Order: sequence, then structure tokens, then C-alpha cells
Amino acid sequence: MSTLISIIVLSLVTAGIFYLQLPRRRGAVIFALTWLLAGTAEDAFLHPVALIVLLAILAVVLHSGFRRMVLSKPARKALQKMMPPMSATEKEALDAGTTWWEKDLFSGKPDWNQFDAIELSSLTEREQAFVDGEVDELCAMLDEWDIHHHRKDMPEEVWQFIKDKGFLGLIIPEEYGGLHFSPYAQSRVVSKIASRSTVASVSVMVPNSLGPGELLVKYGTKEQCDYWLPRLARGEEIPCFGLTSPEAGSDAGAIPDRGVVCRGEYKGEETLGIRLSFSKRWITLAPVATVVGLAFKLYDPDSLLGEGEERGICCALVPADLPGMEIGRRHNPGAAFMNGPLTGKDVFIPMELLIGGQDYIGRGWQMLAECLGAGRGISLPALSTAAGEMSYLTVGAFARIRRQFGIEVGKFEGVQEATAEIAGGAYMLEAYRAFVTRGLADGAPSVMTAMAKYHATETMRRLVNHGMDVLGGRGIQLGPRNFMALVYQTIPIAITVEGANILTRSMMIFGQGAIRCHPYLADELLAFEGEGEEVEARFDELFSAHLGHTFSTFSRAALLGVSGGLLGKVEQGDSFSRRWLKQLDRYCAVFAATADIALVTLGGDLKRREMLSARLGDAHSQLVIACAIIKYRQQQPVSEAGDLHAEYALRQSFAAINEALAALYRNMPQRWMGRLLKLKFFPYGFPVAAPDDDLIRKLGNLIMVPNPVREALSEAVYISDDPEDATGRINVTYQRLLEVERHYNLFLEAEAKGVISGSNLDELAASAVEKKVLTAEQAQKVADYDRLRYECLLTDAFDRQLDKVDIRIARP
Repeated sequence: MSTLISIIVLSLVTAGIFYLQLPRRRGAVIFALTWLLAGTAEDAFLHPVALIVLLAILAVVLHSGFRRMVLSKPARKALQKMMPPMSATEKEALDAGTTWWEKDLFSGKPDWNQFDAIELSSLTEREQAFVDGEVDELCAMLDEWDIHHHRKDMPEEVWQFIKDKGFLGLIIPEEYGGLHFSPYAQSRVVSKIASRSTVASVSVMVPNSLGPGELLVKYGTKEQCDYWLPRLARGEEIPCFGLTSPEAGSDAGAIPDRGVVCRGEYKGEETLGIRLSFSKRWITLAPVATVVGLAFKLYDPDSLLGEGEERGICCALVPADLPGMEIGRRHNPGAAFMNGPLTGKDVFIPMELLIGGQDYIGRGWQMLAECLGAGRGISLPALSTAAGEMSYLTVGAFARIRRQFGIEVGKFEGVQEATAEIAGGAYMLEAYRAFVTRGLADGAPSVMTAMAKYHATETMRRLVNHGMDVLGGRGIQLGPRNFMALVYQTIPIAITVEGANILTRSMMIFGQGAIRCHPYLADELLAFEGEGEEVEARFDELFSAHLGHTFSTFSRAALLGVSGGLLGKVEQGDSFSRRWLKQLDRYCAVFAATADIALVTLGGDLKRREMLSARLGDAHSQLVIACAIIKYRQQQPVSEAGDLHAEYALRQSFAAINEALAALYRNMPQRWMGRLLKLKFFPYGFPVAAPDDDLIRKLGNLIMVPNPVREALSEAVYISDDPEDATGRINVTYQRLLEVERHYNLFLEAEAKGVISGSNLDELAASAVEKKVLTAEQAQKVADYDRLRYECLLTDAFDRQLDKVDIRIARP
């Protein structure tokens, strides 16, 4: 028995050493003293063999030469065999972009003081004026049904307005005539337009995402910037960017398009340039573009640039009217924005059109990886946020207007399961947008923007699907009255572009996150290359630190687990925030320890075990999302409604982490390892449950009534007050209901009880006045509302050719 007690004490002391992250020498002394003290109770610890083991442990910890000989050198050789060699593209990706708070979370012990200091971005006076002025004016000009089903394009006056008012130059510096808005402001502009028209928002977002403008701002020569940026800002040039090819979509590094260095003629003079042939597909704005950004692989078979034939990926800016360019055809992506193929045959491009000039030859992949963040972190999440917020506002209103079996449909618990998720999801999307764009203001966090693209668009998919379920037939019948169907049709677009969601989740998020965010992994991978004393010493330093990190996170996760989280200390924020930050602190330790153990046990095979990698990515992503929710809630005015929305969104986030970790533990190749990790980290089960029925009912009711969250979300979108408009009709009807609801309920109750009678609405209203249920004024307002209500529930009818709208539905 004493042996068991001694082992337990020694194990707890060891865990405590790593939990407190004591310096190496101090920890070694405490460990040795504990071992020797254990020997006073159990002679086995003082046995010569046991003492040799103790000395060996101390030598590994304290003596670098011995450690390198028995541990790090064999480990390096084994890992070199396990880990696949890094490709040139992967090495370039390591140098591209930055990291932000997602790296702190990956460490397993984030600095909550640093988190507390984060201030979410807000609009400047100039940005707010643009959102309230030019953006609202543009939104009022848009009719998505007309654009989508009749014109197949935006009206010319809309295009001209977009050009004249600077919508194509949101990211271009002011000295070149652009607006130079912050990432948050760009997101707010795009999402407000998206709340009105997907076609218009895509047309605006593309020139401000990955494209010539951003590439020129970051990498262009002075001459290129001076010429092109003012023209782009004024809308004199419409840009597009050709990256994806028929056989190279998400695997952009495999683009087959080939350019060859040669001499040729440009503007009547012979010059050094590139002869390029290419075939691009799915390029937004390509049919109307006047200047095309192109990514291609460059070769120099005649060594005109010096030694070396393969020159890597390059980016060039090509006028659309160059000989050999074929442009103008359209794809049909299911929405009416301009999208089409680009092809070129033997197009001659002078070196001056290479973005950044010859200094940036071969750096195209790094340039693209850094610039993809705008599309992933700003534009697509902005579209998703708009869809979520409009679902909240319109479906919430509809659920209160539409009645079945004598009550609002939004009060049925089955419906509330859907509407509560819409409410919590919309709140999360707004929080996530604010958090991610704050990170983008500090750099280009490629991992976090990949998370944002995937989880924002998937959340949009889920919320819009719920909205369609609640609307029922009102949602599926197409026509100018339908406020949801065209958004529903665009879901496949959002989840496909800027990297297909399946690959983003299964390969990119954790694949990049493990390398970019882990404290040691990237440097270790680089240390696999080369030989010699210096390289081995560097690897030993990194590997021993990595082991210490793994033992530390494992100890923290295990001790926090066995204590039920009581050992966790988080003092930042109010009581609501502290409660959730303590859980986050614990889950961060669990995630970091789990990720490290998965990396050690699976090695390079983890890259191929995409389902396991995806689950680790899900857990990491949801940690970021939970932080976004907490931060957003902290910086909003405190309200009960806000807390309920945040509570629901946080529970959804932690439930997703629980699901990801449980599936990971179940499916680890060493099943015993998975069971052990779950037992160590969650001995009493997962500590955070999904939203319960009571919370679902509360949110299902909140989405139907005015509340601070509804007001905050309304500020980010465009809601028409035109009763003949798709969204305006439901908004006007909802606002009228709020005015007359008490009297309307009296009217309905009196009708149900037979107190009033009549064969139509007017007769019922007159009867209500006669029976003194309502005054004449109240009865008139109720009748006026009921006509609006009935009109609001109608769907469009057409002639037999589905061409002209022809309602003519008589009210019974």
C-alpha cells in the first residue's frame, strides 16, 4: 500500500511541477527530493536500479549532451521518417500571414490579461457616414428579384453608382483616391449590401478581396501603384483575379498555367517578358473585367533571368485587351453576379506587368496566401453574417405574424428549436465578424481566417435552412415576395469559393494551425533539414521544450479535470465572463494536450487522417468562436436578452467541442489511448452541456419580440420600410402588429368565443365595435393590420409561362 501511495504522491508532485511550469533545475530538485523522501516510506525507491533510473531522468533533464545522445537524436531520426518532407509550397505558406489570438489558445495556457485588453473595432465617423449614406442609397436601388430573374445583371445605373461612390476602392489608400476602410468597416459595407442583394455584394467584395487592388497595395512597385490604383479606385478599371483552373481549385499550388520567359513586342517595342498560356474557371467579374490578375508558374528555359529553369509561381496584372486574351463568356453559378472563364493563348506580358516587378518572381504563392485572408476573413463571413441577421429579423417576425391552431407558430416548441438556433447563430456570427476583423486589423492571420470562412458559411447554411423550415411553403414559392429563397440558392456558392469547405475543414484549419500556432512544431520541422552539431543542438533545444510543453498541458488538463475545474484561476471580466473563461482555460489545456499527443502518436499520418485532423480543427475553431462571443458580449450594453443569446451561443460552441473531442477519442488508432485521455481530462463527463429546453424556449420567444440584440443586429443590415418590397412587407407588418397586438388578440379571442360574428373582416370589425370589444378606432387599426397580415402571407402566382406575376388571390 505504501508503494502505491508513494507513486501517487510522486505523480502528483510531478504533475504539479509541470502545471506550475517551474524552471527546469528547480523542478528537477523538487522531483529528486520527492523521490528520495518516498524512499523513507518505501525502500524500492532507494534500490540501486531505482536510483539509476532517477539519475538517468535527472541527466536527461539537466545535461544536454546526454539528452541529445539518448533522446533527441534518436527522436529526430524517427520523426524524419514519420513526417513527410515539406514541399516548397508548404514552406512558403509558413512564411505567409501572421497569427493572433488563435495561437495563444493553441498554447494551452492563454494569457487572459492579453485577451481582456483586446478592444473590438468600431466604425469611424467617416466609415459610419458611408454606411449610413452611400451604402443605404445603393441598397435602396437594388431589386434582387429583378436582377436575378429578369436582367441577369445589375442595372447600368447601379454599376455606375458603385464605381462613382468608391465601392471598388474600399481597401485602396486615400492617396490613390480610395477609401482605405478598416477590415471591420469593409465587412460592414459588404454585409449591409448582402442583406439586400447577393449579386451586388459579390460584385463589390471581389475587387476588395483577393485581386489586383490588394496585391498592388501590398506588393506593387511605385509605378504600378501610381498608374493602376487611382484607376481602380475610380472604377475606371474593373478587376478580376484568375487563380483557379479546371483541375486546380482548392489545390491552388497545382495550377497548370505556364509562362515562359522570352523576348517579344509590347507597345511597338521589343522587351523582355513572358509568353503565357492559361485556362481559368469560375472567375468572378471576369466577363466585365478590364484588367486581370493572373497566377501562373514561370519557367526560364533559356536562362534569360539567370540560372535555373523553374521560377515558381508568379502574379501578373494583364489588360484584358492584350492579344491572345479571351474574355466575356459567363458561367451560371446560380446567382446573377458576373462569373466566367478566362483563357489565353500565347499572351505576351512584359516584365513591368509582374506584380512587384522581377523582385517578386517566384513569390506568388506567398503573396496569394497572405491576400486570401481578406476573402476568407472579411467578405464571405460578411455575406454569412448578413444572411444570419436577416434570418433573425425576418423569420423572427414571420414566426410572430403567422398563426396556426390559434397561436403564433413561433410559440410551438418544435419551431423554437429552429428559431433559437437562428437567434444564437446570428449573435455568434456578429460576434465572430467583430473578433476576426479585429485580428485582421493587426495582420493577416491565415489560420483564423480559414476558420472564419468555414464556420461562418456553415453556420449560414444551417440558419437559412432553419429559416426555410419555419417559412414552409412561404419560403419555397419563388417570386418577388420571397425574402429567403434567393439567399438559400446562394449557399453552395459561399461554401465553395475561397477553398471548398470540406478541404478547408479537413486539411487547412488544423493542418495550418498545428504548424502556425504550435509553440515549437514549425521550428522543429525546419530543424529536420540539415546535419551537424549546430542543427542537432537546435533540435534538442526545441524538442526538449516541446516535451516540457506537452507534459505541462497534459498535467494542467488532468489536474483541472480531476478538480472539476476548481484549480483554474481566471479573474478577468464580470461574473458571466469569468464563468465561461474558466471553462475556456480548461478546454484550452485539454485541446493543446490532445493535439500534441495526436501529433506524437500519428506523426505525418495525421495529415492523411483527415477526419481526425478535422475534429482537432473543429475544437480549435470553437475555442476561437467562444472567445469571440465572450468579447462581443463584454463590449455590448449589458442586458438580459444579450446574456441569454450569449449563453446559448456559448453552449452551442462548447457542445461542438465536446462532440469533436469525443469523436476524436473514439477513433484514435490506439483506442486505449483515446479512452485514457477522455478519462484523464473529463473524469466526470463533459462539464458544459448543450442548451437545455428552457433556454431554447426563452430564445425562441426573444427572437419574436423587440430586444437589444434585435436592435443591434438591425443596425448592421438594410431593412426596407416599403410595404411593396419583399423584406419591407414583413417589416411593416411586424411593426404594425407590435402597435395593435393587444387589441388584435382581444379581437381574435372574441371571435373564437363567438362574442363577435361576421362573414368577412369588415363585418367582424363592425361586430367588435357593436359588442364594445373594441372602439371604432381600434377596430379600424386591427382590420388594417389583418389585411397587411394576409397580404404578407401570400406567395406569388404567375401566368402559365411563369413570366408575369399575377396574384389575384381573393380573401375568403
